[in-house]
Amino acid sequence: MVAPPDAPRVLSRTPKATGTARTPSPTAGRAGLPDHHQANQERAMGPRTSSDEQTDGTPDGRAPGRRTAWRVASAALLAVALTGGAVAFGAARDGGRAAPAAASAAMDPGALAGADPDAAVAALQAHLKAQPKDHDGWATLGLAYVEQARTKGDPARYPQAQAALRRSLALAPGDDRAVAGQAALAAARHDFTGALSHADRVLRHNPYDEGALCSRIDALVELGRYAEAARAADTADARKPGIPVFTRYAYVHELRGDVTTARRVLQRALTGATTPGDIAYVATQLGQLAWNQGDYRTALTQYARALAADDTYLPALEGRARAQAASGQQGAAVKGLEAVVARAPLPTSLVALGELYEARGGAGDREKARRQYTLVQAWIALARANGVDADLDTALAAADHGDKGAALRAARAEWARRHTVHTADALAWALHVNGHDTEALAHAREATATGYRNASFLYHRGVVELATGHAKEGRASLAAALKLNPGFSPLGAAEARKALEAAK
Repeated sequence: MVAPPDAPRVLSRTPKATGTARTPSPTAGRAGLPDHHQANQERAMGPRTSSDEQTDGTPDGRAPGRRTAWRVASAALLAVALTGGAVAFGAARDGGRAAPAAASAAMDPGALAGADPDAAVAALQAHLKAQPKDHDGWATLGLAYVEQARTKGDPARYPQAQAALRRSLALAPGDDRAVAGQAALAAARHDFTGALSHADRVLRHNPYDEGALCSRIDALVELGRYAEAARAADTADARKPGIPVFTRYAYVHELRGDVTTARRVLQRALTGATTPGDIAYVATQLGQLAWNQGDYRTALTQYARALAADDTYLPALEGRARAQAASGQQGAAVKGLEAVVARAPLPTSLVALGELYEARGGAGDREKARRQYTLVQAWIALARANGVDADLDTALAAADHGDKGAALRAARAEWARRHTVHTADALAWALHVNGHDTEALAHAREATATGYRNASFLYHRGVVELATGHAKEGRASLAAALKLNPGFSPLGAAEARKALEAAK
């Protein structure tokens, strides 16, 4: 069982920078991320480190001739975390955590030792051209393609990742690194059942594999199996304590409403972080946690700390823009999100920017917002064409900014696959905007049943309660949303205030 809130086991250890990024695992979505980030997204990105600086060999003594691929592999590329709310509209209202993500669709990237994903792919391709039977190199190339897809916002990389991983497994059937890569790819495509299966395969051979341990937690979270996720977090903490595990441990507690423990774990993890990538990653998680509780000053402080360590870290840039918007710094927020979208036009940032344009309401802003929402739909179409389950993304974005009927169809399809707080919220809201409030009520209440403190969920619940004649409960839910995070969305917060005033 998860340790009690007053004595989490991870706090009994000194968190350490492991010298590797998070290995293949699903947000985001806080990206990541799980689906909440995200994915954000979260949890949309994992730490990027540069500890592997050897020039005359590799950590495990392999020959220098294979150094390039192994240096990339030793960074333990990628942890996937985008889903649900972290990808699309939910992330825009959940600080990028709803959804990793989110975000989501997205992943927790690992980092390369001093190289970006494009450079890693180029180096691996050159290496494999010379040594095409290097199965580890093919596995790592597969992971690099998944990372490249995340940084570019380009799901078209996923078929390339799949082909590289299959090549690796053809050369070395059952190889743990390639199977871990399959877990990363499955999670990136939102196939969390597949991600869990691949992670379990790795753990049967190596119960201490950090990537598989983390993938298992993330997959269980994204499948809504929260009690099992808590036990998996305990197991991972016992076997492989470190920043990748600590951040997931914290998120499992946050989902249960235990923000105090989540914050304490992340603060200790930040104390133990030594590389710029780890510092940026953990500080961003703390910023997102603070933003979700309406503490914008702390959020901005943490994002500043993250960006001081790595001024290119997208989740910190996106989170800072949201906190600026909630703090009344509209101009800075728009400028910040425009820069994020220019680098990675993912649904979470596109929707957030579109809502900021709408809220600003200047000349041409409505058309600018419409373009952002159109790009979201284009990204979803591209994602689906490349094997990504984008139903939750569709439901979250379309319910407020697109085809409401399509939103409901997508939400029902996603609910049939997995029951999480995020899918419950998405289904409730899609039902509401389609006029099915009686059916929506149970799902809206289920979204808040774990104790997860999310202003967007409370707003949706309050609107549905009012629509079904539960006036007292509806007013309480709306008031709670605005008290928790009064700037949770440029548009949603304003609508919540209007609904609350009308219900008095």
